[in-house]
Amino acid sequence: MVHAGCWAHVRRYFFQAVQLNSKDLLALGIVTEIDKLFELEAEAKAVGLGAAERLGLRREKAEPIVEGLKQRIESARAITLPRSALGKACDYALGRWGPLSRFLEYGQLELSNNLAENAIRPIAIGRKNWLHVGSERAGPRVAAIISIVESCRRLNMRVRNYLASVLPGLADFPINRIGELTRLPGPLEPDYPASKSAVAANFRLSFFR
Repeated sequence: MVHAGCWAHVRRYFFQAVQLNSKDLLALGIVTEIDKLFELEAEAKAVGLGAAERLGLRREKAEPIVEGLKQRIESARAITLPRSALGKACDYALGRWGPLSRFLEYGQLELSNNLAENAIRPIAIGRKNWLHVGSERAGPRVAAIISIVESCRRLNMRVRNYLASVLPGLADFPINRIGELTRLPGPLEPDYPASKSAVAANFRLSFFR
């Protein structure tokens, strides 16, 4: 598991500082630099870059922006009141700098956790309907099941195909090879029954983080 930070949350805090004081050039400059990271990601997606190519692009163009951002935020924090909107934004970002920089190490990671938040929104909206989970142990199990479902959706897979290919032999599958049971995104698979061996042959190492 890789702990990654969300740049959308960081941007939100600095943007709130700008909203409170539109003449705050420090906060505005930081927001502008963060926007450059998102623009770079949008360009990578527009041309269909894979994880390895996107990682190379990030190291070439995003890493200098991130380094400059850290300097800007540290400088702003040094001259800002701790309880001000800008001060709180700086503390939030600097306190999570390791996870925020993680996308420079893994091309699979997104710049924000918007995908994850969108995936769990139906659960959050209907939270009262989930009170019947029954015990503390049931909660993590439900979370694991939902993670599988949403991962399949993101990877353009049919959940039924995935479970039919994986569950029958899961009890005897080596734990150190569990990553082989995930796959790369691809065309939507036909409904089961397809050959289980054919479906399983499409699986590749690709973690949903």
